Amino acid sequence: MPTYEYQCKKCGYTFEKFQSITAKPLQNCPKCNGEVFRLISKNGSFILKGSGYYSTDNRKSQALKENKSISGSKTKKKTEKTTTEQKKTVTPKSNNS
Repeated sequence: MPTYEYQCKKCGYTFEKFQSITAKPLQNCPKCNGEVFRLISKNGSFILKGSGYYSTDNRKSQALKENKSISGSKTKKKTEKTTTEQKKTVTPKSNNS
Protein backbone atom coordinates (compact mmCIF):
# COMPACT_ATOMS: atom_id res chain seq x y z
CA MET A 1 0.00 0.00 0.00
CA PRO A 2 1.41 3.37 -0.99
CA THR A 3 1.77 6.49 1.06
CA TYR A 4 0.04 9.51 -0.48
CA GLU A 5 0.91 13.12 0.22
CA TYR A 6 -1.85 15.70 0.57
CA GLN A 7 -1.90 19.49 0.92
CA CYS A 8 -4.67 21.70 2.24
CA LYS A 9 -5.88 24.47 -0.07
CA LYS A 10 -6.99 26.64 2.87
CA CYS A 11 -4.13 26.49 5.41
CA GLY A 12 -1.34 24.90 3.31
CA TYR A 13 -0.82 22.02 5.75
CA THR A 14 0.98 19.10 4.09
CA PHE A 15 0.59 15.56 5.40
CA GLU A 16 0.97 11.94 4.35
CA LYS A 17 -1.62 9.17 4.47
CA PHE A 18 -0.97 5.43 4.07
CA GLN A 19 -3.89 4.13 1.95
CA SER A 20 -4.83 1.43 -0.49
CA ILE A 21 -4.56 2.19 -4.20
CA THR A 22 -8.31 1.64 -4.56
CA ALA A 23 -9.21 3.93 -1.64
CA LYS A 24 -10.85 7.24 -2.47
CA PRO A 25 -8.66 10.34 -1.97
CA LEU A 26 -9.14 12.30 1.25
CA GLN A 27 -11.39 15.35 1.06
CA ASN A 28 -10.76 17.30 4.28
CA CYS A 29 -7.74 18.66 6.14
CA PRO A 30 -7.21 17.13 9.60
CA LYS A 31 -6.24 20.57 11.04
CA CYS A 32 -8.74 23.07 9.61
CA ASN A 33 -11.24 20.82 7.82
CA GLY A 34 -10.49 22.65 4.55
CA GLU A 35 -10.37 21.03 1.12
CA VAL A 36 -7.24 19.00 0.32
CA PHE A 37 -5.67 17.76 -2.90
CA ARG A 38 -3.28 14.87 -3.53
CA LEU A 39 0.25 15.87 -4.47
CA ILE A 40 2.23 14.08 -7.15
CA SER A 41 5.02 12.14 -5.49
CA LYS A 42 8.52 13.25 -6.40
CA ASN A 43 10.19 10.04 -5.23
CA GLY A 44 8.65 7.28 -7.35
CA SER A 45 11.65 4.96 -7.19
CA PHE A 46 12.77 2.57 -4.52
CA ILE A 47 16.20 1.45 -3.36
CA LEU A 48 17.28 -2.16 -2.95
CA LYS A 49 19.85 -2.46 -0.21
CA GLY A 50 22.16 -5.38 0.38
CA SER A 51 24.51 -7.43 -1.71
CA GLY A 52 23.44 -8.72 -5.10
CA TYR A 53 21.25 -5.81 -6.21
CA TYR A 54 22.58 -3.86 -9.15
CA SER A 55 20.68 -1.67 -11.59
CA THR A 56 22.42 -3.41 -14.50
CA ASP A 57 21.46 -6.93 -13.43
CA ASN A 58 19.24 -8.94 -15.72
CA ARG A 59 17.52 -11.82 -13.99
CA LYS A 60 17.25 -13.96 -17.12
CA SER A 61 20.93 -13.66 -18.07
CA GLN A 62 21.97 -14.23 -14.44
CA ALA A 63 19.87 -17.41 -14.25
CA LEU A 64 21.44 -18.68 -17.48
CA LYS A 65 24.93 -18.10 -16.08
CA GLU A 66 24.05 -19.96 -12.88
CA ASN A 67 22.54 -22.90 -14.81
CA LYS A 68 25.64 -23.16 -17.01
CA SER A 69 27.98 -23.16 -14.02
CA ILE A 70 25.87 -25.78 -12.20
CA SER A 71 25.50 -28.05 -15.24
CA GLY A 72 29.18 -27.60 -16.08
CA SER A 73 30.29 -28.72 -12.62
CA LYS A 74 27.95 -31.75 -12.75
CA THR A 75 29.34 -32.79 -16.15
CA LYS A 76 32.90 -32.43 -14.89
CA LYS A 77 32.19 -34.59 -11.82
CA LYS A 78 30.52 -37.30 -13.95
CA THR A 79 33.48 -37.35 -16.33
CA GLU A 80 35.98 -37.62 -13.46
CA LYS A 81 33.93 -40.41 -11.87
CA THR A 82 33.71 -42.36 -15.15
CA THR A 83 37.44 -42.04 -15.75
CA THR A 84 38.21 -43.25 -12.21
CA GLU A 85 35.85 -46.22 -12.60
CA GLN A 86 37.45 -47.14 -15.92
CA LYS A 87 40.89 -47.10 -14.32
CA LYS A 88 39.69 -49.42 -11.57
CA THR A 89 38.12 -51.91 -13.98
CA VAL A 90 41.19 -52.20 -16.20
CA THR A 91 43.36 -55.02 -14.84
CA PRO A 92 46.80 -55.77 -16.23
CA LYS A 93 47.20 -59.17 -17.88
CA SER A 94 49.98 -61.33 -16.59
CA ASN A 95 52.35 -62.96 -19.05
CA ASN A 96 52.66 -66.55 -17.76
CA SER A 97 53.70 -68.34 -20.88
